[in-house]
Amino acid sequence: MFLSVKRIYKARNMENHNFEDDRLDADLDDLDVDVHSTVIYGVEDTPAPHMCVVFALQQAILCIGSTLSIPFILGDQLCTDLFPAQEKANVIAQLLSISMFMCGIATLLQTTFGVRLGIIQGGSHVFIAPIVAMMSLEKWKCPTSLEIPSANGTNITTFMNQDQKDEIWQSRLREIQGNLMLASLIQVILGITGIMGLLLKYIGPLTIAPTISLIGLSLTAVAADFNRTHWGIAMLTLVLIGFFTLIIGRVRVPCLGFSLKKKCYVFRYPVFQLMPVLLSVGICWILSYILTVTDTLTNDPKAPAYKARTDSRLDVVADIGWFSFPLPFSFGIPTVSAAGFVGMLGATLSSVIESIGDYFAAARISNASPPPPHAINRGIAAEGFSSIISGMVGAGHATTSYSGNIGAIGITKVASRRVFQVAGLILLIGGIIGKFGAVLTLIPDPIIGGTLTIVFGMVAAVGISVLQFIDFSSTRNLTILAISMILGLMIPQWLSQNTDAIDTGSEDLDQVLKVLLGTAMFVGGVLGFILDNLVPGTLEERGILKWRESLYTKSGGAMKPVMYEYPYVTKYIKKITCCSYFPLSPTFNKELNCSCCSKENETPEPSKSQEYHLAVGNGGMQDEQFDHGDTKF
Repeated sequence: MFLSVKRIYKARNMENHNFEDDRLDADLDDLDVDVHSTVIYGVEDTPAPHMCVVFALQQAILCIGSTLSIPFILGDQLCTDLFPAQEKANVIAQLLSISMFMCGIATLLQTTFGVRLGIIQGGSHVFIAPIVAMMSLEKWKCPTSLEIPSANGTNITTFMNQDQKDEIWQSRLREIQGNLMLASLIQVILGITGIMGLLLKYIGPLTIAPTISLIGLSLTAVAADFNRTHWGIAMLTLVLIGFFTLIIGRVRVPCLGFSLKKKCYVFRYPVFQLMPVLLSVGICWILSYILTVTDTLTNDPKAPAYKARTDSRLDVVADIGWFSFPLPFSFGIPTVSAAGFVGMLGATLSSVIESIGDYFAAARISNASPPPPHAINRGIAAEGFSSIISGMVGAGHATTSYSGNIGAIGITKVASRRVFQVAGLILLIGGIIGKFGAVLTLIPDPIIGGTLTIVFGMVAAVGISVLQFIDFSSTRNLTILAISMILGLMIPQWLSQNTDAIDTGSEDLDQVLKVLLGTAMFVGGVLGFILDNLVPGTLEERGILKWRESLYTKSGGAMKPVMYEYPYVTKYIKKITCCSYFPLSPTFNKELNCSCCSKENETPEPSKSQEYHLAVGNGGMQDEQFDHGDTKF
């Protein structure tokens, strides 16, 4: 079977021959043989329309599983816990719809105008940490109740009207919007100027590991707040995700298929490996429904366990409209603060580094040539531009590449750009249909908590996995790592308990320092960066050589770099000589040379393409993710 797949691949470009039936007949039992060797549908191939929709729906479902948790987290940070359950659900439903809409927009922009590989864009969990730190400032702390203090010493108690309640969460969302847009503008500048490669030459595993791992470790309290409503259901969700992923992930379930050649036939599909989160959420959702209809769960709205019921927010489905189109600045004019901007900027840079690695990994797993400089630059700029739009419409988070969807290409053997564009269209339509977002709000809180527990744990584990490249026998490395991790956890925790400890005399500077020092990712990452570059150590000891040598893995070279160019217009751009100096142009050929390797190093000099690969790559960390089907957040 594997030989027949290879013959299909070699003959793909032969004229007057249709291999559609051969591809559809490929037995999925054989597709895990040499994952990186070939794909059935290459980046520039287009499956049949009905199969394109099926493949796209699968990628969209994978994305939803990771994105839907962000609006629930944002809801808590926007003080919606003060509202009645139905009003809180209305807010979360709006955020869910906007998030899905932006995932669709960002995916279409990335696959069409950005790096032009099969990459799904989803909500980035990296931005949650600075948002939590920003909302912990005295200015944005939630009020204790919805009561309005009595005037003139009277004992008459009044409550906020709907406009006043809306202002509570919308004012906080506007602050997130403005700072997100400003930080994303920096990302666009990094992309259009092509200078990201110059910055990356100073970054190594001892910077990346504490930065990413502390994102997950610092958010344990967020997951615990969801879990406390019902620890039993939360832990069942976590156990099921682990069981599907680790124990029966390779089990292939018999499914019915149809092709013109075989008609109806049975094939085996790795359902548990592709959709562990969705399956776990579905099973626990059904369990919660059973416990709800039997009144096993309390029906007291004031009890924490009430949020484990499936009908706690049922009215929102009936009240919300069928269609809602996100509009720019619908919640008011965004606001900006120095503290919020700096915190968002740190998250933006971290997201860019991870996404660059995703581009190279997507090319490898799709059997395509490594993305050239202009494709990398366009990818960074496209993500930044999408995040600006995300801030404008009020999603409350940036968008980033999802490596879980990239890893799924190795299983599905479908890397078609057209499939991912259709997936983006599905997400966009799902965001416009308001009822769809409302149904997702019915997921009980402990199920969300169980999902977040393993998600944040995986984020921490992915960061730690980067340390495989360093020398663990080096006291230098262990000391740098110890200082970065312990202070990254200690300083934000101490600051949250001593909010008045920072007093420089300038209120703006105080807020900046509180946000920065209150963000574990920033504290640990900056300490790791400074110490790793200042303390003497060889490149091999620091893990720089092994980390960047991992980028030399051959991608197969099945496709030519022309796949990264724009159709129809590139031939005209090539006629304009000055375009070769513009970093976003398909004719841009000014490669960035990584000069961080010292002359005393005896390693062979890399080729020009490898030099750029070294300058902008971050594939070492990402490769570990794909091997286990993990999702980057």
